[in-house]
Amino acid sequence: MTSLDKPTTAPPTPDQDAQADRAVTEAALFEAFGGLRGMIETVLPGLLFVTIFTINKNLHVSAIAALAVSLVLVAVRLIRRDTVKHAFSGVFGVAFGVVFAMMTGNAKDFYLPGMLYTLGLALAYIITTLAGVPLIGLILGPVFKENLSWRTRNPGRKKAYAKASWAWGLILLGKCAVLFPLYWWADPTKFGWVSVALKIPPFLLAVYLTWVFLAKAPPPIDVFAEMEAEELAEKERKEAAAAQTPPEA
Repeated sequence: MTSLDKPTTAPPTPDQDAQADRAVTEAALFEAFGGLRGMIETVLPGLLFVTIFTINKNLHVSAIAALAVSLVLVAVRLIRRDTVKHAFSGVFGVAFGVVFAMMTGNAKDFYLPGMLYTLGLALAYIITTLAGVPLIGLILGPVFKENLSWRTRNPGRKKAYAKASWAWGLILLGKCAVLFPLYWWADPTKFGWVSVALKIPPFLLAVYLTWVFLAKAPPPIDVFAEMEAEELAEKERKEAAAAQTPPEA
């Protein structure tokens, strides 16, 4: 078979490159925000709490059940040797909620720490974006192996991170605008169901918008690959210099 007969590998087309970039973005978002399992771990304790409280109005039983299921979720991750950061954050959130509710005797206070965290996170997204260091870039930069290179070397990507951070901040503020008034005048059962219902939809909307903005942005600069290439080049330069050095008589 001649060289003309040999099969050749065609270079990737722009569409294939775009599809690959989108796949990388989807995988990074899935990893950063916990995916389907992370959402279940976020919703399940609060859902169990409000379900039990709706049935028997027993604050202590509801709180203990929510905390117990959070600990079980962490234990399962530890047994499977999975990443536990999402499960641990859920345990801490539930634990604070249990403490608040037990101290005040008000079932609505089970959700208060999460509400305050959401408000603080919304403000963090907005303030960091105004400061030129959008929070979503700080979160996803290490996941994409670009660290902070997007700040000075990739303006298109910085703009996408700014848009995504604005989206997260405004969506979370909208969630707070619903929950905080309800906290004051709704009864605990209705408030609990609304709180659980608002766990996932705003999150999914923010993740989707982040994906849309990043899918249209320039690809990330892999600073780790650049460092490895520089180290390899430096090693080759030293080897070349050593080979040119005449041996001593």
